[in-house]
Amino acid sequence: MIDEHRLRRLKFRAWHRGTKEADLMVGGFFDTYSARWSEEQADWFEALLEEEDVEIMAWAIGTAPCPTRYEGEMMQAMRKLDYVPIAK
Repeated sequence: MIDEHRLRRLKFRAWHRGTKEADLMVGGFFDTYSARWSEEQADWFEALLEEEDVEIMAWAIGTAPCPTRYEGEMMQAMRKLDYVPIAK
């Protein structure tokens, strides 16, 4: 189980990226998936948070190639974008 303090810190960092778009993408991803993460998945996300928002968003929407270290199950889930709320 992931330490609660670590999860709170990750959530804060996920939702305070600098732009609304990045907040919705990265924060929404955290809110949707973090409850089921293993330590390894939390490590992946924590490393991803060190990257620039424009890079993360480009990898997720497919406008830039994703580095090998971030490819896999977690990036595939991020690419679905079904966790981003859309106002109607």
